[in-house]
Amino acid sequence: MLVLRRGLGMNSTMDDMNLLQQAQRHHLVVREIGEEIDLEIGPGDDDPSFSNAPLIGVPPRELSIEEQEEHKQLLMAAQNQNEEQEAPKTQPVKRKKKVVKRWREEWADTYKWAYVDVKEGTARIFCSVCREYGRKHRRNPYGNEGSRNMQMSALEEHNNSLLHKEALRLQMASKDKILTIADKPIYVKALMSKTAGSIVEAVLRRDPHEVEFIQSVQEAVHSLERVIAKNTHYIHILERLLEPERMIVFRVPWIDDRGETHVNRGFRVQFSQVLGPCRGGLRYHPSMNLSTAKFLGFEQTLKNALSPYKLGGAGGGSDFDPKGKSENEIMRFCQSYMDELYRYLGPDKDLPSEDMGVGPREMGYLFGQYRRLAGHFQGSFTGPRMFWSGSSLRTEATGYGLVFFAQIMLAEMNKELKGLRCVVSGCGKIAIHVIDKLLAYGAVPITVSDSRGYLVDEDGFDYVKISVLRDIKANQKSLRDYSKTYARSKYYDEAKPWNERCDIAFPCAAQNEINQSDAVKLVNSGCRILIEGSNMPCTPEAIDVLRKANVLVAPAKAAGAGGVAAGELELNHECNLMHWSPEDFESKLQDAMKQTYQKAIKAAIDFGYQKESPEALVHGATISAFLALAQGMTDQGCV
Repeated sequence: MLVLRRGLGMNSTMDDMNLLQQAQRHHLVVREIGEEIDLEIGPGDDDPSFSNAPLIGVPPRELSIEEQEEHKQLLMAAQNQNEEQEAPKTQPVKRKKKVVKRWREEWADTYKWAYVDVKEGTARIFCSVCREYGRKHRRNPYGNEGSRNMQMSALEEHNNSLLHKEALRLQMASKDKILTIADKPIYVKALMSKTAGSIVEAVLRRDPHEVEFIQSVQEAVHSLERVIAKNTHYIHILERLLEPERMIVFRVPWIDDRGETHVNRGFRVQFSQVLGPCRGGLRYHPSMNLSTAKFLGFEQTLKNALSPYKLGGAGGGSDFDPKGKSENEIMRFCQSYMDELYRYLGPDKDLPSEDMGVGPREMGYLFGQYRRLAGHFQGSFTGPRMFWSGSSLRTEATGYGLVFFAQIMLAEMNKELKGLRCVVSGCGKIAIHVIDKLLAYGAVPITVSDSRGYLVDEDGFDYVKISVLRDIKANQKSLRDYSKTYARSKYYDEAKPWNERCDIAFPCAAQNEINQSDAVKLVNSGCRILIEGSNMPCTPEAIDVLRKANVLVAPAKAAGAGGVAAGELELNHECNLMHWSPEDFESKLQDAMKQTYQKAIKAAIDFGYQKESPEALVHGATISAFLALAQGMTDQGCV
């Protein structure tokens, strides 16, 4: 407990000291209450001697002649012990006592943002938001308590303080990230061989906080257990492969429309170029960090190695959030991002593509700045190329490829998509194009979702309804607005679509969107096939549930290869000289997906997995991709 006392002038006699002590029986007490403090009147409220204590905090103003006379009498009373008994009878004292009580309430309101702590041997009042004191925050407990201006403006000064505003902004901006990191325990698979376990353990020791990357590594190592058990030479290759060739982290300063400067962090992880120049997406999202960039680069490396094309893998992006930003702000950010990254790009080095938060608009800004800095037009990025040459189906390729892959899987079981109920998560370019192609095959897609919930239409979407969804997303409206046009549909807040009755699920939103409970709901809802549209959409616990329930899972590294195929067709010299018809393009895309499927199944069978096993595609895709990378690394002396 900190006690603050008002002081009177020190006199030389002991009597005066006694008088001073007696006059100070009314004092202010500061109590610490959690993270805030209050100031209140002490036990001297009704003490008659309090009338002799001059109040430093009385608002300064001109005194009348009568009040000046009363003031002189009070001073004389403070020096004369015999007159002390008459002081409580004077009227002005009661008025001042009420003023102090009123100030007590003001102090309580003012200091709700503060708490008391000792700094370098001195008790100070700290901001409970930013935990700092200083200019605009300093409130010396041993003085200034009586200043009315300090009392009345303390809260206003604090709220207007640049230091406080910045602390509050950073606190709110990092709140979700802090909670996300804290709520992400690392799940280590128990059924793993000693050799495979040692590889994962080494990654855990090196990067213990990179949760997404560690999860991706565990899935890959689990699929490769039989490979490294068969040939110990692959152990050293895998250990080398799990470390990226280079990781580029840089600052991205940009100016908003109000002229304020912001700084974001940019990432590009070129994971492997052993099979060719890097290809991989850029993601703009507040959750973006180095762990996510490494995970995306690693997954893209395996995906490209599994595709029919000789490509390396990369991933990257920034923690910039394009939502709510103007066109000019997004353009300025993209240009600043490219100012640093362009020196690492090129047709024979690395060419980025679209991912979450990065569409044709962002890719156009990025390529324009790259062209100006590089001084040539070569190495056009995959994505905006559709505006001036090449295929017109670039953005559809990934979504279409997912449906083509599902159709291939069903054909192996002598079944087809027609009439099957399908749940789709997400409402971006991949999800919309999945729905579009599902309709072409006669399937019944019934859901889409966003970050706030999901929309279900039991009648199923059609081409007209898809047009409505496109308009909603183009105007940045909520999916809830869909129900204004189609009353039979329902929107569920803070929910996922995995409890809806379905035959096939297409998660196309983000990583880890299906947890263990979601997987149980999917199994109970009748789902028999899951096609991964987003990278690593299932948590390890969810994968275990789906595997035990014999749900066939098509991993994103295989089912999502459509985007890789389309990008390479665009960059192909022949494609640059002519426009593919939609029929020709879809035919080539189907061939690429069929080759990918066959490579994954063959690798699984070669290492003892049954073709009908729910693990066959998951393990086979990773094995086939790794063997291609391992051969390239061996041939090039990279081990």
